[in-house]
Amino acid sequence: MFVSKALGLSRHASKTLEEKSILRDAFIPHPFFSDVIEALRFDRKFGEIEEGTVVAKTVNGVRVIRGFPKIRRALTLYPSIKNHFEREVAVEEKMNGYNVRIARLGKSLYAFTRRGYICPYTTEKARNLIGMDFFKDFPDLMLCCEAVGEESPFVPKRIYEIDGLDFFVFDIREARTNKPLPVKRKIELCEEYDLKHVHLLGIYSSKNAHEEISSIIRKLGKERREGVVIKDPEMKIEPLKYTTSETNAGDLSYAFRYFNDYGKDFMFSRIVREGFQSFEFAESEEEFRERCLRLGMSILKPMVESIRVVSDGEWVSEKIRLRFQSIEVMELFLKHLRKMGVDFRVKEIKKDSGGAVLHFERIMRSTTDKIRTHLEGQPW
Repeated sequence: MFVSKALGLSRHASKTLEEKSILRDAFIPHPFFSDVIEALRFDRKFGEIEEGTVVAKTVNGVRVIRGFPKIRRALTLYPSIKNHFEREVAVEEKMNGYNVRIARLGKSLYAFTRRGYICPYTTEKARNLIGMDFFKDFPDLMLCCEAVGEESPFVPKRIYEIDGLDFFVFDIREARTNKPLPVKRKIELCEEYDLKHVHLLGIYSSKNAHEEISSIIRKLGKERREGVVIKDPEMKIEPLKYTTSETNAGDLSYAFRYFNDYGKDFMFSRIVREGFQSFEFAESEEEFRERCLRLGMSILKPMVESIRVVSDGEWVSEKIRLRFQSIEVMELFLKHLRKMGVDFRVKEIKKDSGGAVLHFERIMRSTTDKIRTHLEGQPW
């Protein structure tokens, strides 16, 4: 098997990989992906190999694109930073979008989602927005980006004033080994090759960084931004992430709108974050009441709205708008959604000058069915 050979797996590991059915197809064969002959993704972690790792047989040989490692979360700033880091920490903005790795395979760029799918929509955007110059000079590196904007198939957001979709580099890594470049080197390369990158908010001594980060978190929260990633400037220590209260509330609002489609762990963890942040920030009584109100509204308001929608005979759904330069890529993306198991309905397709704007709804069937059964009198 070309995957085992590319990763140097033992015979026993190769057999285990096959028996546990960990490998899945990473893409739908199509001329748009002309450089790729075959590509398989790791559907879950396997030893030291991250979930979302892709091994691709291309026209130029076999390539390994490692999955992005999960970043652990700090619930308390002071003890977490003190115990985790040594001298300095680099604090970067954590943007609210979806995680994308961009790499060159053959002659073209390809965009890999966190789970390892080669996404047609994201790939088309990457080819239009990311220049090839960087990859001509550094063919073995990958850009780890946050894809953000209103035209996102996964996390549509308006807070960044991006009408469509754009990419912001947060890491540059060796594709095969996942070894990251130091923070300053990453920024130098981004600026040299005109690549947008997340904001570096400062480099601080690990002894008093929690004070600076607390202030940053409060400011970002007022701007309804997501939070920060705290890094070792040399990237030799694993980073930590920390989110604003407003983001926690926003996540809960989204989850409770589609409460039966999202796991209880997703909801519970964010409520726990609120408790630790409220304690560590030593809030006044007024600030604490504001947090409680924000938390309660984020839970009840979207749920009641979903109940009303079903009561009116409609489906609970998420409305999404995407713009494509190619009709062919749009049709490929719809096949991609079906392959991913996404339940959706196309509402409208507007064609213009060779491209298209796709309006579709992602149907939250589980939440809809759950609400409907209870409205009909079914007990919990």
